Amino acid sequence: TRNVYRIDPLSGAIKAVVRDFIQPNGLAFSPDEARLYIADSGSAKHQVPRHIRVFDVAVDGVLANGRYFCSIDNGNPDGFRFDVAGNLWCSAADGVHCFDTDGTLLGKILVPQTVSNLTFGGPKKNRLFITATQSLYSIYTATNGVQYP
Repeated sequence: TRNVYRIDPLSGAIKAVVRDFIQPNGLAFSPDEARLYIADSGSAKHQVPRHIRVFDVAVDGVLANGRYFCSIDNGNPDGFRFDVAGNLWCSAADGVHCFDTDGTLLGKILVPQTVSNLTFGGPKKNRLFITATQSLYSIYTATNGVQYP
């Protein structure tokens, strides 16, 4: 297993906050920063699990109540971001998968190459930039991404 670590901003101390991932990969805070989502890309040999888990974040930075959020049905979860409604947009082998706040798959943006990462950008944060195997794609969305300075 591999760990997810937290660096204390005041002391600089490093502490493992989650110790049971096979291959932790992408991570992001919910729009209200009350939850931390962490992708587990699984092992290269078995490619399982291929899911995202979510944890409640306490005031002191401790993670609690870890639970399953969603699975990627094609490829591995890697990079992901949130929109202003709290929907999670995640990279996958066949494109970008968008999940509702309860983990239900809302839909996919199919891309002809494996997607590794994504982010919302542009003046209104309504343009989704997608990095793939050999290309950079962008698409305007009907929502806006959540980004912090």
